[in-house]
Amino acid sequence: MEEITKGTLLIIGGAEDKNSDCVILKKLVDLAKMREGRIVVLTAATEYPESVARAYIDVFQRLGADNANAIHIQSRDGANGLDISREIAKASCIYMTGGDQLRITSIMGGTKAERALYDAFYNGAVIAGTSAGASVMSETMITSGNDEDAPRKCTLKMAPGLGLLKDVVIDQHFAQRGRIGRLLTAIAQNPHVLGIGIDEDTGIVVNEDSIFEVIGSHAVTVMDGIHSSHSNVSELEPDEILAFTNIKMDVLPAGYKYNIKEREPILRR
Repeated sequence: MEEITKGTLLIIGGAEDKNSDCVILKKLVDLAKMREGRIVVLTAATEYPESVARAYIDVFQRLGADNANAIHIQSRDGANGLDISREIAKASCIYMTGGDQLRITSIMGGTKAERALYDAFYNGAVIAGTSAGASVMSETMITSGNDEDAPRKCTLKMAPGLGLLKDVVIDQHFAQRGRIGRLLTAIAQNPHVLGIGIDEDTGIVVNEDSIFEVIGSHAVTVMDGIHSSHSNVSELEPDEILAFTNIKMDVLPAGYKYNIKEREPILRR
């Protein structure tokens, strides 16, 4: 029986550098080259698949990826095509672009393309995503909420994600769009999950042991409410401000690591 080896996740907070040092996208190319170097740009999230894919393929080729192509899945019929599933299965890295995370799940959910994505991941492929492609990684994803506001009941919309990363909820464009309140709302309503807020031009590389390392120019914020001592979320009316006490929060720049299973940062020595 073939051994199953869970792959690597590269989860990016959006607006990653494409013109200068390209630290994050260079890491993606390097990870892909550890296998056969086949990068597939998956454009299901965007309404502008051709132009978005072209921009990424140009960058990947400039960074040394000789085999980078796009897969445009814009309908459920397309997501059930055998040719698309085969292309996903052969990929060393599948890169999900930004756009709308609900487009990814509503177009791909339950299809042959989604199954091929899971199979690729559990056979060692790199699954990467930026912005919407980052949010969709978790079992439950944020689809919308209030930016730059205090945490409030019923102001957050969530939906099932792809479930590639367990026991977390991810938010992107985190510091730049003032999303601390909406991530606090997410974990107040789901205190068993970790909240991971990823800034722009910043990413996390998650290995098969659920340990991630931060890369890029800004920071990652991890919120842990599992040992919180009080929450009033069940007592409030919609739009009222939450009380949520004794929450643990870690802010991690590039080079720091975090153990998701142990819920602990790994400090640089």
